[in-house]
Amino acid sequence: MDASLLSILAIGFLLGIKHAIEPDHVIAVSTIASKTRSLWKSSLAGVYWGIGHTATLFLVGMLLFIFNATITDKWAMSLEMLVGFMLVFLGIKTLLTKTANTGLKGSKSYLQSGMIGFIHGLAGSAAMVLLTMSTVETLFQGAVYILVFGLGTCAGMLCFTTILGIPFVATRRQIKLNHQLTLATGMLSVGFGFYYIYRIGITDGLFTFL
Repeated sequence: MDASLLSILAIGFLLGIKHAIEPDHVIAVSTIASKTRSLWKSSLAGVYWGIGHTATLFLVGMLLFIFNATITDKWAMSLEMLVGFMLVFLGIKTLLTKTANTGLKGSKSYLQSGMIGFIHGLAGSAAMVLLTMSTVETLFQGAVYILVFGLGTCAGMLCFTTILGIPFVATRRQIKLNHQLTLATGMLSVGFGFYYIYRIGITDGLFTFL
């Protein structure tokens, strides 16, 4: 593996970390962190998000590479819109299950985080494939690049969900404060989700395709 490819992979890893902490990703995972009663579980939820996200990017990316295909603007924007609806759903679900002493069991929270990551991966697959195609030359290099990028997203989300989990774990015995933090998380997710839907549908023009 030559130095130029190593440099590309290092950049991919750093881009993965940066990608993990985009607002829609952080807000979505914060709805999971708000329900965990353990910092370790909160951290692992971030890792599972990264695994789900990477799995989608890898599967979609490899298929598009093999068939030399692209995702149309309409499909790419539709998948982005799906993220907005997911954020609204997660926010409402958080608001409806806001009791401070009720947390998700480990396996359930990890599965939910993985599914959130999977949906985010679908939404970001078009841009990821374009970036990869412009960066590498072969299918093998593309696969390695996506996996390294995914490793970066796992690392970034691991760190960030650990940080997100601290206030919820620290206030688990302060029921009123924990309750307020959870409410704020749910409301933020709903609000940002509607903003996301409006931006994709109206500002970016998805509804003009329909």
